[in-house]
Amino acid sequence: MPDRTALVLFSGGQDSTTCLFWALHPDAKRFGGFTRVEALGFRYGQRHAVELEQAQQIADLAGVPFTVLDLSGLLSGSALTEHEKDVSAPHELAPDLPASFVPGRNALFLTIAASHAYTKGIRDLVGGMCQTDYSGYPDCRRDFIDSQEKALRLALDAPVTIHTPLMYLTKAETWKLAADLGTARGVDVLETVRDLSHTDYHGDRSERHAWGYGKLDNPASILRAKGYEEAEAKGWV
Repeated sequence: MPDRTALVLFSGGQDSTTCLFWALHPDAKRFGGFTRVEALGFRYGQRHAVELEQAQQIADLAGVPFTVLDLSGLLSGSALTEHEKDVSAPHELAPDLPASFVPGRNALFLTIAASHAYTKGIRDLVGGMCQTDYSGYPDCRRDFIDSQEKALRLALDAPVTIHTPLMYLTKAETWKLAADLGTARGVDVLETVRDLSHTDYHGDRSERHAWGYGKLDNPASILRAKGYEEAEAKGWV
């Protein structure tokens, strides 16, 4: 089997953690099946920076090299970077979007990830973007990912591929995928996603629930909890 290496955009959240183990799973017919995986995270002033601490724990557990790049000050206009704002409110510049929308985040992350990957000879990027069950972020849509992939191929004159295994999954189906992944690299994927990944926008890890750590006072935890409850009701987890 030819050597296949992937770079996972890894925040330490539920979605990117599921994607990390999707990439690591050896069954290439069903999952990523990459022979080698690296992970890349970003510190951009996010209020829930604890996610990067969780990301490091998960990467260590999976035996995956994890690099964090500091992009502090490059992104703004969001309740995630301006901590005095209400993450549950509408975005002040685009009322149809949530306040947690970070303008240009995925465009910046994917560009930097592609550059980082290029220097390592990596042509496959993996991200947790999803347009089915998301927060309304325009940079999570399939159309954007396709256009970004094309732009990166032109910019680098290289065959860049952006894999988005969660693109058409509901949050409940993402929980199911974690369960279906079973064990990868000797790690119980569902248990790791539930107990080590972090989603809560306030960075709260004081309360453990069936769906993981956090409180139901912010949209990210609410979406995660509802998805778990639906997956549990269907017998998926």
